[in-house]
Amino acid sequence: MLRRAIRPLALLFLIASLAACGSGGFKLGRVGPAATQQRDPNLPASSNQPSSPNIETGDGQSIWDAFRRKNVEAKVQVNRYLWKASLDVLSFMPVQSVDPFSGVIVFGYGNPPGGGRAYRATVLINDPALDARSLNVALATRGGAVSGGTQRAVEDAILNRARQMRIKDAKF
Repeated sequence: MLRRAIRPLALLFLIASLAACGSGGFKLGRVGPAATQQRDPNLPASSNQPSSPNIETGDGQSIWDAFRRKNVEAKVQVNRYLWKASLDVLSFMPVQSVDPFSGVIVFGYGNPPGGGRAYRATVLINDPALDARSLNVALATRGGAVSGGTQRAVEDAILNRARQMRIKDAKF
């Protein structure tokens, strides 16, 4: 007798659960800032605020969004003049790795022309603008980090070379 009552109840529960997953199923609402907002009684009924915290806000998020493929390809733009100028100014150093998508160039140890100390550098270009904020250079010697003046001098040399390349391209 008990077995006959459990089967229909389990089937009913299964159908109700499946119906809740559909778009016309139960409206349980969202949890979060949009769902917990209280409606202001002074605003007209046509305002953007939800009339009840249990009604779906229509923000386009659901449990199924967790299973959808996300666009993981972020578009990072790098200034081409800063990129070329970095390779040009630091051409005495061997290039160890290059990532044009993130804007990172890693140089190995190299001696500048007329200098006796070996340097290595990492260049980060993180903005499409031809601007000093777009360029970050980290210099080091075999003994450790270099002075701030030397690092600024290299950044200035790269920026000046990039501006020269841009002016040259504008003439054509």
